[in-house]
Amino acid sequence: MAAVIKEGGQNRLGTPNRELERLDSQMRTMRKRGGTCNITPVGKRRDGGTRYWCLTHKANATAKYGRRGKVCRAAHLPPILPEEILELNLDQYPGGVALWGAVPPIYDTTRLPLDFGIHVHARKDAHGDKAIDRTYREVRLIGRQLPSNGLLISEIDAVYYMVSSVFGFDTRNVRCTLCGYPHLDKDWFSIHPHRRDLCAGCGRNFRDTISGIGNPIRATQEISGLLPRKPTEAAKTLSIRQSDYPGGIQIWGSNPAMIWSSAKPEEEGIHVHAYKLDGELADPDETFSAVEIDGVKLDPIMVRTLMAQNSLPHLQNRVVPLKCDRCGTMEFSAGEQAFTPVVGRTCSKCGGHLSGPTRLRRTIGNPLIATLERLARGAPRPPQKHATALLPETL
Repeated sequence: MAAVIKEGGQNRLGTPNRELERLDSQMRTMRKRGGTCNITPVGKRRDGGTRYWCLTHKANATAKYGRRGKVCRAAHLPPILPEEILELNLDQYPGGVALWGAVPPIYDTTRLPLDFGIHVHARKDAHGDKAIDRTYREVRLIGRQLPSNGLLISEIDAVYYMVSSVFGFDTRNVRCTLCGYPHLDKDWFSIHPHRRDLCAGCGRNFRDTISGIGNPIRATQEISGLLPRKPTEAAKTLSIRQSDYPGGIQIWGSNPAMIWSSAKPEEEGIHVHAYKLDGELADPDETFSAVEIDGVKLDPIMVRTLMAQNSLPHLQNRVVPLKCDRCGTMEFSAGEQAFTPVVGRTCSKCGGHLSGPTRLRRTIGNPLIATLERLARGAPRPPQKHATALLPETL
């Protein structure tokens, strides 16, 4: 890794290192959850009422009818414990370090707990086994070429970096122009570029210089010199039967690593964990370009898309299997339609009317949901339904 920062100098962005260290220390302190709410008025709402913000949990605290809430909307979230934080020294893993946003699998017949946050791989040797293969809620990167306080990555940053990446959006390093707090665009805002932002640090609105999507991970990539690289298609394929894995199967779509320091290229496709028995290590535990389970082929793009759709709270229950009444084709909503529920979708093949299993009018089509329901009928046990603590963030 090339040297990026020198003591007392400037980083590649021209920002003094001392200032970066101060801001990162501030971010680390402010992001810790726990403690009682510190609710303060931060301005006016559109209807002229007062808007309240919690400075402890960085969340809205305006109650019904514009009153001051007793607690904020994030007060119930569990604090980040010391054992859930990893201090990762990049210098100790010359074989490569990789970090991804960890979200629930799209299909899970294991009985393992939810793996949510930042999944870390670290190798002492490029061809050796992984010295670290675990998920944490926070990771602090340290090393000779990084600021003295390191660079912090939060679980929520990692999850929404994954969402933005899967839907093809680049992120920017955005800081509040009023208080300097690093800005993260969540939920709806993580997939819609915009200029007007609501700062989580001070609760006030500010305007960015250009339209974009903010994520503090972008600053970490730029400062460390570990900018994202395009993955290559996985070399291996997989064909298995669920009956051979009574311990369960987990399926994720691959997503670009937010940090990748290995000289080897990253692979993309479908990531599968399969367990012969409960309590054993997964085998396989790899990424494949093509996956077939019980004779059913899974589409990597649909898998990746559904994983991101499931991570957007405002899309809950709106991604459904839609079938054309005229030609019988199952509709896969791609591009902008993959994250934009609309009324009256029509078949992209023949223009016919699309029908779905829900009464909701605004929907998105993904045939993979019907495919997974078919797989579940032949599974040794019913799939788990994981719930995250992600909160909806919309206009």
